Amino acid sequence: MSSDQQASQEDEQRRALWLAFGRADLTLEQLWTRYFALGGEAGLVEVEAYLHGLMPLPAVQRDMLAHAINERLDELTWPHRVPYTFPARPGRPRTGPLASLVDLLDGMHQAPPEQLPAAAARAGRALGLRIAIYLVDYQQQVLHPLGGPDDCDRTPVGVDTSLAGRAFRTVQTLASTTGGHQRLWVPLLDGVERLGVLDVTPPEGTDLQDPDLRLRCRWLSALIGHLVTISTNYGDGLDAVRLQRQRSPAADLIWQLLPPLTAATDNFAVAGVLEPCYEVGGDAFDYALSPSTASLAIFDAVGHTLRDGFVAAAALAACRSNRRVGHGLFDQAGAIDETITGQFPDGAFATGVLAELDLGSGRLRYLNAGHPPPLVLRSGKVVKRLTGGQRPPFGLGTGELTIAEEVLQPDDWLVLHTDGVTEARDVNGELFGETRLADFLEREAAAGHPPPETARRLVKALLAHQNGALRDDASVVLARWIKSDELGF
Repeated sequence: MSSDQQASQEDEQRRALWLAFGRADLTLEQLWTRYFALGGEAGLVEVEAYLHGLMPLPAVQRDMLAHAINERLDELTWPHRVPYTFPARPGRPRTGPLASLVDLLDGMHQAPPEQLPAAAARAGRALGLRIAIYLVDYQQQVLHPLGGPDDCDRTPVGVDTSLAGRAFRTVQTLASTTGGHQRLWVPLLDGVERLGVLDVTPPEGTDLQDPDLRLRCRWLSALIGHLVTISTNYGDGLDAVRLQRQRSPAADLIWQLLPPLTAATDNFAVAGVLEPCYEVGGDAFDYALSPSTASLAIFDAVGHTLRDGFVAAAALAACRSNRRVGHGLFDQAGAIDETITGQFPDGAFATGVLAELDLGSGRLRYLNAGHPPPLVLRSGKVVKRLTGGQRPPFGLGTGELTIAEEVLQPDDWLVLHTDGVTEARDVNGELFGETRLADFLEREAAAGHPPPETARRLVKALLAHQNGALRDDASVVLARWIKSDELGF
């Protein structure tokens, strides 16, 4: 641009400024104050001289002066503007619940699992809260802090010996005030699966019973819980916190095939657990929930070798693949037989139970392939052993295959377990046994514990019976059917 063109442009801008100043309904002092607030460096006398064409101003100063006048013109004309159907540029929320959730989603977009603590902390700040994450180990005994930028001094806490653990066990938000320090312990859930707790520190003087505060914490916990599960699928950072030692190859294979340990619909809940979680090889379970049906399965590959994990995995995969295309119990059982005999021609077999529950009527159909019989818990008592539908173990041929039926009543529990539960022995050789199992279940029902906590406590009881170390795999699936939405979560 030539010097003449530049001078012409500057003069045109000055004239436009002078005309706009006349429409802005501002005194010279008010204009200069707005200009100065934007970072303007020229004095009041210099601005007046520029507007009258008596002296120039640098380009940056001219533009700041123009911006000050344009802001004022926007203020005057905005009330008269015609609204658009859609906003030209949707604004990003800056504070409040929506801003918190957006911060969390943006923070974990294309992020490794290790960035979750920092993303959660930013989301908490949008709500005026300090957030720290604790994840439960796979044995569900200890809550481990997921280190964030401000959490280097945090230590693990016991599930059975701390307020944080109580929030985890009961799935309830609990408040505490220690030394003037207020905090909320919020259960960390993915759906209904318990993953840990959030340690939430609100501003000083906050009412910890405020329903709005607790609701916001619950929303945040739900999203963080989903992100824990999702990010674990593509990175090992969070698993490294939850794993207390290396799993055996067979155990790792089984764990990758398992569904979530807990799931629920509005009228059905199911929880499963495997122990020992680092060495289990031959046990597995599966389930599938739909609006009308709950399908359950449990398997125990017979033997005590690495191959048991492959046998159990084959049984689970055959059952699942046939169930997913709509095949019933007959076809599922046949597919499991064919898969085991085809993949292990030198001989292998697995016991198991397959079951389908109609969620409208309570009609249960099941078959039992050489497995311990399922139990029915009703009104706090074990009322029935389901001994029908017997057939040989999977992999040994179908024999005479029949499907047994039972009708459950609302609020009944169905208990599937492997022989590692009832055959667990103490140091004196005494079996845990079905009677002790029934007594345990009845005590838990009386205490009002939901399926996931009952399953966790059962494993704890088995470990105590065997002096802290199981000698065989032990698995249990607890299911509860009701006709209302009071599942106890």
